[in-house]
Order: sequence, then C-alpha cells, then structure tokens
Amino acid sequence: MKYLWLFPGQGGQKAGMLQKIDPTLKSKVESWTGVKLVDSEKGYQNSQQIQLSILLLQVQQIDQLKEKGWLPDIVAGHSLGVFAAAYAAGVINREDVFKLVSLRASLMQSSFPIGYGMGVVVGLSRQEVGNLVQQVNTEKDPVFLSNQNSELQNTLSGKITAIQAVLQLAKESGAAKAKLLQVPNPSHSPLMQSVADKLTKQIGQLELHSPTCIYLANNNGHPVKSIAEISYDLANNLTHPVFWETMINVALEYNPQVSVEFAPGTAFTKLLKAKTNQLANITLANMTIDDADFLLHKWKGKDND
Repeated sequence: MKYLWLFPGQGGQKAGMLQKIDPTLKSKVESWTGVKLVDSEKGYQNSQQIQLSILLLQVQQIDQLKEKGWLPDIVAGHSLGVFAAAYAAGVINREDVFKLVSLRASLMQSSFPIGYGMGVVVGLSRQEVGNLVQQVNTEKDPVFLSNQNSELQNTLSGKITAIQAVLQLAKESGAAKAKLLQVPNPSHSPLMQSVADKLTKQIGQLELHSPTCIYLANNNGHPVKSIAEISYDLANNLTHPVFWETMINVALEYNPQVSVEFAPGTAFTKLLKAKTNQLANITLANMTIDDADFLLHKWKGKDND
C-alpha cells in the first residue's frame, strides 16, 4: 500500500489542543526556542505560539506512527505544514525544525504593520479571481492572488483595504463566499520576500538530508527530490502561492491507497474526498494514534488478501 501524509498549516488551532503532548518533548521545544507554550485562546493570538504548537502536535504524531512502523510514501504540507512534511520525509532533524519555525513565526509577526492580511474567495475560478485582482492591485494598495486550495477556492494576500475591494468585486461576480481570514500578514505573496531572505540564510547553515519519500513542493505542486529544491520550498514558501490543488492532483497520480491528515485539521481530507472515493482516510484530529494504527493494519491486511 501507498500512504499519503497531509499536514495542514494555521487555522485549526484551539485552546487545549496540547493536552496529550508528551511533557518532555514540550519542554525540549520550549528550551530550543525560548518560547513558553501556553496552549490557551489568548496564547493563540501569537504567531509563534500557533506555529510551534501545530508543529509540536504534528511532530509527535509523526514520531508515534513511525514507532509503530508506518512510513509515508508521499508527503504534502500546506504553508506551515511543509516543515512537518520535511521532518516526516527525514529532511530535517527535530531540533532544527522547531528552531526554524520559531524564526519563521517571529519574522512573520514583525514583518508587517497592522493593515495587511489575507482573504478567501469560493465559487470563482482562479483566472476569474486573478482578473479581479488586476483591477485593484497598485503599488500603494497591493493585493495578490495567493493560495490555490481547490479549483474554486483561492486566497488573496495584501493590504486589507485592497483585499476588501477584491472581495466586493467577487461578490458582485457571483462568488459563493468572499471574506477576510484571521491572518495578520500577507502570506504567500511577494510582500514576504524579506522573511524568505532571512530564512534562506538560516537554512543554509543547517544539515539537511535527501528525502526518504516523495515530497510535494508548495511553490509549484511538483514532486522534488533534491535537498536544494526542498530548501528553496521551505525558505520561499511565504513568497509563493500554495498550489494545493496541483499538489493533490500530482499525489493522486502515484495511486496512494490511504491518506492520513495530521492534527489539527480535517479540511484537506474533505477536499480529497470531493476528488475521489478510492482512498481510505484517517484524520488524526478525530482519533487516537492507536485507532489509526488499528485501521492501518486492518486495511493493510485486506490489501494482502
């Protein structure tokens, strides 16, 4: 059997989600990063708290599945999720991945003043949304077409007033949904280049390894195998759209039989189910590792019959 591991980014965090985290691992992360993880609603107003906590959840689940003998054949991470994907693929070690994400979150938090963010449009094609963006985008009021989550779900990044102008045009053009997202910076746009430059410098100092499985890059949706290509994706992920729709289409070409979506999300499993009913799906946000292990053994046994 082939296994597709999916790693969501920010958005699914909630107070109390670290209750079952190994306290020893949590203490190590706090020591490595100098960030006290408080796991509260107030704490999750902070980018470092959000990103490190989600990564902590995912790293523990990766380690637990690997301890039970399960390994991915394909990994796909969305935005922040690329770091857990790289860890799952054996590209980066545990301490380095937490330090890198801590730096990323700190840079994101300080890179833009109030007044920048992201929005989402559902129900229009990427070309249609792109045409609306061209009508609004200026040097003074920048807005960019960013993530491609599905064929009819695309995000915007830039100045909030410019995003709101595009959202209004989208509504007038028949969009099913057009709203601002709770994201305090213009991620996945050229506006984040200064962050990418600093991450590139930091990643250049790390010891990275060739992936042990197929790694799907955010910046073009393609499978990449070299350390240089993965390093570029990790460092420049914030300056490019996440081509999630392309990533999943490419993943399905490898004919995986099982998908595993790591906490804290379930949205990507829903998007995957809309594409195909040929996969068995596990969402770790809704079940224990032991439950997942039981299902994986059950499905593997059927495959061997």
